[in-house]
Amino acid sequence: MGRRAPLIAAAVALLLSGCHHDAPVRGTAPLVGQVPLASPGFPPAAATATAQLAKLKVEWGKNWETYKRENFGKYWSDETDAVGGRNGCDTRDDVLRRDLSELREGDRNPCVVLSGALHDPYTGKELPYTYRRASQIQSDHVVALGAAWRGGAYGWTPQRRLEYANDLDVLLAVDKQTNYEKSSKTADKWKPPRREYWCEYGRRYTGIKAKYQLSVTPPEKVALQELLATCPQ
Repeated sequence: MGRRAPLIAAAVALLLSGCHHDAPVRGTAPLVGQVPLASPGFPPAAATATAQLAKLKVEWGKNWETYKRENFGKYWSDETDAVGGRNGCDTRDDVLRRDLSELREGDRNPCVVLSGALHDPYTGKELPYTYRRASQIQSDHVVALGAAWRGGAYGWTPQRRLEYANDLDVLLAVDKQTNYEKSSKTADKWKPPRREYWCEYGRRYTGIKAKYQLSVTPPEKVALQELLATCPQ
């Protein structure tokens, strides 16, 4: 036993040290609730959005033929400094946690949304959500990635494009079929079927363009002016 005693003592000490949880392990605990899911004051008020729109560069889209989805990253990423970034949660889960009502989150991992309901802003449909079941909900880039590319994102760094693709200010949980119909269309080519959302759509769309200094085409600017004109004066 004389030789075994020091070995046993060392093993016990190692086991006890492994059970000590006072110091968090970096990167293992999600910062749910500690990272904002929207920028302060976003979307901008109608008057602010109108002023922002007046300052946007007006030009026809460029380099449309070089656009690829992979230019903005192949997958959702938490490794950005965009809104919602570096909180330990998948971007899509952040969108669901922000936009769904009747939310039920995971016990072990609060990032995961187990169930909820979406009042789709584009159509007014009530869409249920359940984890691990086929869903009619998708995350839409309000100013689509292709539209952002044509408006100036073609000149960004890969990291800047990754931030845009995962910025919660740019994203909305919406009806999947409606999102397919919207595709990469700009505001002059597509508007939400639900007219009651036109004001907020114009505010969000313009706010995104201003935040990322993206240009607008002449018809796009006119369409945004019309959307913002539906806001209560």
